[in-house]
Amino acid sequence: MLIVVVGAGAYLYTKQAKPVGSPASSLIETIGIQNDLMAMANAERRYFVEHAKYASLDELRRNGDTHIPTRPHYIYSSEASETSFKISATYSGPNPKEPKHISVDETMSVKID
Repeated sequence: MLIVVVGAGAYLYTKQAKPVGSPASSLIETIGIQNDLMAMANAERRYFVEHAKYASLDELRRNGDTHIPTRPHYIYSSEASETSFKISATYSGPNPKEPKHISVDETMSVKID
């Protein structure tokens, strides 16, 4: 009887498990990208306090202010001036449901397109 119960439980578990590439894994990836962007935006704010201007991602990385992670199918880029910045993650992978563009600016607002 115990074997039948364990077998039925395992069967139900495998039917409910989400395959890779599912909406749940897409959501997890999007949240990871948002966390990356917020970490980089916080580095921009710290840099601004010290230098009275914002910096490019390359400059932040060179100075050790932030780590720019590598994520499959996403490329990080930034635009920075003395008074503003915008850091973007652009998706170029095969999943049409993935957000194509996620960004954050000096207001610390994350925008998903």
